[in-house]
Amino acid sequence: MSSLDDSTALRRAKSLVPQPAKQAVGTAVRLGGTATAAWRPGPDVLVVGAKRSGTTFLWSALLSHPQVLPLLPAAQHVKSPHWFTRHADRSEAWYRGHFPTTATRRRHALRHGAALAVEADPAYLFDPRVATRAHQVLPDACIVVLLRDPVERAYSHYRERVKAGVESLGFAEALAAEPGRLAGERERLAADPTYHPRALDWYSYRARGEYADQVAAWLEAYGPDRVLVLRSEDMYADPAAALGRVQDHVGLDRRPPASTRRNRAPGDALPAGPAEELRAHYEPHTKELARLLGTEVWW
Repeated sequence: MSSLDDSTALRRAKSLVPQPAKQAVGTAVRLGGTATAAWRPGPDVLVVGAKRSGTTFLWSALLSHPQVLPLLPAAQHVKSPHWFTRHADRSEAWYRGHFPTTATRRRHALRHGAALAVEADPAYLFDPRVATRAHQVLPDACIVVLLRDPVERAYSHYRERVKAGVESLGFAEALAAEPGRLAGERERLAADPTYHPRALDWYSYRARGEYADQVAAWLEAYGPDRVLVLRSEDMYADPAAALGRVQDHVGLDRRPPASTRRNRAPGDALPAGPAEELRAHYEPHTKELARLLGTEVWW
């Protein structure tokens, strides 16, 4: 039987497993992971965003590296437990239970030369609570930030929300409604460390592209040596070169990506009016980002 046949057979076998059985296995894995959290160091690498900027592509490329271990359970292809945002009310032991043990890492490193765990969550960059808290829990983590042209990112985010069925306004109307939709959300974040701001997640089309303050928070928490900031367009243009920079940053052997396929859906063109308005809005933010990183203005 070919490897393709094996893969197909495995998917079919999984589909025959009753959902209650799958849930029971998942619960058992979570309980076991939590119970052994003291021997689970957590992630070595955090890919923190921005949303709609290629975090899934980068995470997949890193996960295909032989020196990278998956989160648990491996069959679920978990990118993140979302502990610093969506599940902040759960224990640190619950969070650490998603990552491989020290013993597993040691055995893996003996075979492959290194063993790292990677977590990727595009919400981590935008949520102002995460950088400081992440450093308190994971002071030695390496941070990777992907930033896409904020105008293109805003429209991609909007199209995602339309596809998900939670956005009924046109793009220009949604941008105009954003301040009202997000009113009071940041104050709630500051008041409640466990609050999950759905409105900020869904409707922050413009706000998420104001990158300078978001990047500054991670640089302040971790220092510039531990934070690598990449432009998404550079990664799309030359995935091997961008991935090589990430591998060097986090301590992996250089290895080309197994695939350059991107998670990108075709769509209509960015409307000219909102694009022009957004470009003007972002100009001071992109200039401040360039000053912060010591680079030319990227967009």
